[in-house]
Amino acid sequence: MASAYVERLADYCFSFELFAERGRRRDDIRPGVRIVGFERRISIAFTVMPEQVIILRLLYGGRQIESS
Repeated sequence: MASAYVERLADYCFSFELFAERGRRRDDIRPGVRIVGFERRISIAFTVMPEQVIILRLLYGGRQIESS
């Protein structure tokens, strides 16, 4: 079961190739950072570059991302 969850998470991350600018933009954390949830358990912090999406962090559960 854990491997299936990781596979779904990986598939979701790879789907940024089709629609990168999803989620909420969080410039209060860092300019250009976006946050999107995955299956109500993981928050994905990422940034969109001209040719790629860079995943910065995967945060599990209720862990909060602090703004500076």
